[in-house]
Amino acid sequence: MNPTYITFLLYLVVLLAIGITTYRMTNTMSDYILGGRRLGSWVTAFSASASDFSGWLLLGLPGAAYAAGFGQWSLWLAVGLAIGAMFNWRFVAKRLRVYTQFSKDSITLPEFFENRFRDRSNLLRLISALFILAFFLFYTASGLVAGAKLFEGTFDFNYHNALLIGAIVIVAYTFLGGFLAVSFTDFIQAFLMFVALAITAIVGVYEIGGFGALFEGMGSVRESLTDAFAGTAYDQGNGILWESAGAIGIVGIISALAWGLGYFGQPHILVRFMAIRSHKEIRKSRLIAMIMGVVIPLYSSLLVGMIGIVSISEPLADPEQVFIVLVQMTYNPWVAGFLLAAVLAAIMSTVDSQLLVSSSALTEDFYRRFFRRAASEKELVWVGRISVLLIAVIAVILAWNESSSVLDLVSYAWAGFGATFGPPILFSLFWRKTTRNGVLAGMIVGGLTVMTWSLTGYEIYEMVPGFLFGSLTIILVSVIGKGPSEEITEEYDKVVNNL
Repeated sequence: MNPTYITFLLYLVVLLAIGITTYRMTNTMSDYILGGRRLGSWVTAFSASASDFSGWLLLGLPGAAYAAGFGQWSLWLAVGLAIGAMFNWRFVAKRLRVYTQFSKDSITLPEFFENRFRDRSNLLRLISALFILAFFLFYTASGLVAGAKLFEGTFDFNYHNALLIGAIVIVAYTFLGGFLAVSFTDFIQAFLMFVALAITAIVGVYEIGGFGALFEGMGSVRESLTDAFAGTAYDQGNGILWESAGAIGIVGIISALAWGLGYFGQPHILVRFMAIRSHKEIRKSRLIAMIMGVVIPLYSSLLVGMIGIVSISEPLADPEQVFIVLVQMTYNPWVAGFLLAAVLAAIMSTVDSQLLVSSSALTEDFYRRFFRRAASEKELVWVGRISVLLIAVIAVILAWNESSSVLDLVSYAWAGFGATFGPPILFSLFWRKTTRNGVLAGMIVGGLTVMTWSLTGYEIYEMVPGFLFGSLTIILVSVIGKGPSEEITEEYDKVVNNL
């Protein structure tokens, strides 16, 4: 049997073993959704990073760097993401961990918003859960597309068969073990991503002859590839290979940097902050996450795409295959199998988290809240598992189009979450005068702006207007309306004092 096949099979067996082991540790809904709030600093750090980056770190971002070099999305996007991740860990993580426990031990974001503002109408919970389901369907679909591209490029599978194989494996261990299975597998997956990207980038630069030779090689292909302020067009299907596309402009740079704003509203990342054992471990987790989970993988990913421009002789029909092709060219089948398993790891580590958060929205925020308030913990866990299956099926349907782009799907979902939940999270945690109506209105305005922005014809990334309009709405509605109750402000003060 091909060594690459053996490596993949061993990796899948390990994941399923973790799912079976953690199945016995999952007895309550808190266990299934938050792992009973008992994650350590290392698992929290790697799990947050793994659930963040997904398949686009090894497929989408290297593909963007391969197609455009320093320009277009790649460099500015990476800078924005690094800054956003740092601010999210530095300012949001600790306060969210403390506040969710103070607010009646909230275990989902919709439940936190409801408890934070004492919303008896259930509107905050309902609207936020609906937005989570809507945007996560696209995000989950992006991960399944990435998985299909991996199996298609590595084993020459049919796209649709590859899509189904990836979906079945991810659903299996998420279904069994819930949050603990997802977090422990994410720890392994994040480490694999870190090693795969770092090794591929270091070996690639060394074999080319250093950074000077790399940039010289890129410049010989097209000068705009080495210019952070220039755009480059790439479309092999139409015969366009690295053609200069003029200056990026301030709108393009702002759009790429704005990806960093998305961190404040990503439920699958924020839930890691809520699950850590103690807020006192956040600082250690932040250091681990930023160095090993963000900065090194992010910039190694860019280098991989740029190395592909110089090293791969035949231009790729699909730039998002650059990491796969580079690994197969450079390493023997055993090492290649290990490194390509990291792509599968990146994909699974985000899709499983998305399935779990979507499942929690259906179970906690719809089923228990509106249909079965007296449901037992065992019943809720099984409803959560069935929800995972349902959401996965819909995501597979969305991903069925084999021309789908990983980065395009991620871009839309990332903007949706960032604009819908980013401003409500920040104002809920840091502004004492924030009101329930302000958060509700801001959430709706931010989410709908992202959904409808393409109709305006403006090219700026949906995140920018969505985040801005959502924030302004929260401020305006909170100021002109009735202020928060004394009970709400007292709880806010307690949280601040506890910090």
